[in-house]
Amino acid sequence: MIASQAALLIGGITHARKEWEALSSLLTLKEFPSGTRQEFIENCKAGHYDDVVAIYRSNTSNKFTGNFDEELLSILPKSIRYICHNGAGYDNIDVPACTRRNIAVSSTPVAVNNATADVGIFLMIGALRQAYVPITAIREGKWQGQTATGHDPQGKVLGILGMGGIGREMATRAKAFGMKIQYHNRSRLPADLEAGATYVSFDELLANSDVLSLNLALNASTRHIIGASEFGKMKDGVVVVNTARGALIDENALVAALDSGKVRSAGLDVYEEEPQVHPGLLSNPRVMLLPHIGTNTYETQKEMEILVLNNLKSGVEKGELITQVPEQKR
Repeated sequence: MIASQAALLIGGITHARKEWEALSSLLTLKEFPSGTRQEFIENCKAGHYDDVVAIYRSNTSNKFTGNFDEELLSILPKSIRYICHNGAGYDNIDVPACTRRNIAVSSTPVAVNNATADVGIFLMIGALRQAYVPITAIREGKWQGQTATGHDPQGKVLGILGMGGIGREMATRAKAFGMKIQYHNRSRLPADLEAGATYVSFDELLANSDVLSLNLALNASTRHIIGASEFGKMKDGVVVVNTARGALIDENALVAALDSGKVRSAGLDVYEEEPQVHPGLLSNPRVMLLPHIGTNTYETQKEMEILVLNNLKSGVEKGELITQVPEQKR
């Protein structure tokens, strides 16, 4: 290991600052706490990061640098070997371009599972009960207002599209409400991970689900995986929950399905053009909306930051990442 190696923190660390600073015994620590994409590019071109081997970045810091796309990656110093990302989703990183440059990328699965599943269940119950209407009514002094009769989760089929860590935590929680679990993945899970859930085809999942929960990664093959055609295959009055990535759903098609009544209600924490939200979603009282707060708890945020730092340290010391993104695993 070369003594002059450095790590670069883009953005901030809120809960694990002490752990970041402790890495100074291993690496020179550099920071780009805020700024613009152009300023970051100029720093790269000026050689400020020529000794950096690992980068700590996050979905939050993306507002400073923009996406780690082909343009930005081509300007990074040749010394970069690891990009350690704070977030379960990493669609703002061009992973294939990183792979071509022998840059390993990690994300923070596992750490986000519980908090995201908690919000998923919150949104599901809120959507089933169309809770936005009474919540708004009581604050406006209208008591129940135009509150509609809701639905119970008991006996309903929860269809999980993407039965990874978050999807499995959704299943665990939903079973406590008496729901029947079906799921679809690219491949069936081992029985111990299924935990009694039923594996079905994609079309069967659409046709069978009373509630459809999206818990898969966003990439070229999953963008708009739910659109007008898919809504047409669903039950009338289906409830849709999305805590993964907004662009998994064609929002224009979702608004149309809500307006027609095909989708009774929806619970959303993510949107296609964040932070902008489709006007047809904002204006529909049958939609429960949250501003992408799925992992916004102290415990989860700290666990995510620690995992990023552990990935960074493992990369530098052992030459391997703990939670390398699956696209790079062979």
